[in-house]
Amino acid sequence: MSITKESELAGMKKVSEAVAHTLKEMRDYAQPGMTTKQLDNYGAKILRDFGARSAPYATYGFPGWTCISVNNEFCHGVPSDKRILKEGDLINIDVSAELNGFWSDNGNSFVLGEDLNHHQQLVDASKAILHKAIYNIKGGVRISDIGELIETEAKKRGFKVIKNLTGHGVGRSLHEEPSEIANFKDPHNLSRFKKNGVVAIETFISTTSTFAETLPDGWTMVGNKGGFMAQHEHTIVVTEDKPIILTEMNGVWN
Repeated sequence: MSITKESELAGMKKVSEAVAHTLKEMRDYAQPGMTTKQLDNYGAKILRDFGARSAPYATYGFPGWTCISVNNEFCHGVPSDKRILKEGDLINIDVSAELNGFWSDNGNSFVLGEDLNHHQQLVDASKAILHKAIYNIKGGVRISDIGELIETEAKKRGFKVIKNLTGHGVGRSLHEEPSEIANFKDPHNLSRFKKNGVVAIETFISTTSTFAETLPDGWTMVGNKGGFMAQHEHTIVVTEDKPIILTEMNGVWN
């Protein structure tokens, strides 16, 4: 969407507070021995307290309130009573929701407890790359140039990017135009970021794979060549200067 009046910005701030607070609280609540379903139920209660609806559930009938992916699962992991979190797990939580007709999206990958499996370098790379990408976005900047920046920064650190997962426009629904904000330079995408546009910027930084494939459950995605992936995501408003980071309170950069 494009912000055209103060009430729209207020609406986006309110739903963004809901998803950002939920994501931060879920990360802080996660601990070894907990199931991903317990963690999801905790997030669901926070969203309900805000009066917000789970976006993946409302839009796609996703079998959970948030997406929780663990270790070799890249994204869209289905919360389960059978999946028990362990020390050193690489966890990704993606929280998106609707509130009063406005939609917002954010995500965070993190290592649970001690970095027993050496995932922290990947996580740190993804966070740093998201920060650099977002602060290079202004009205008029080519979307493909931001994709090139993300891939270049990933390669510098010895990592790859996933080419079939992208950021996207958001605001009046979960996915809007621009429909694809890729993590690489797409020469066919001539679109530019527009001032006052609302977009969800995501990094998909991986150790081995370059494409994500869907498992038989119809939701969970893993790498075509295995390995691990870190994702970080903020919903922002594009301006002529520094963007407004609507989900900044999620603490991804803390």
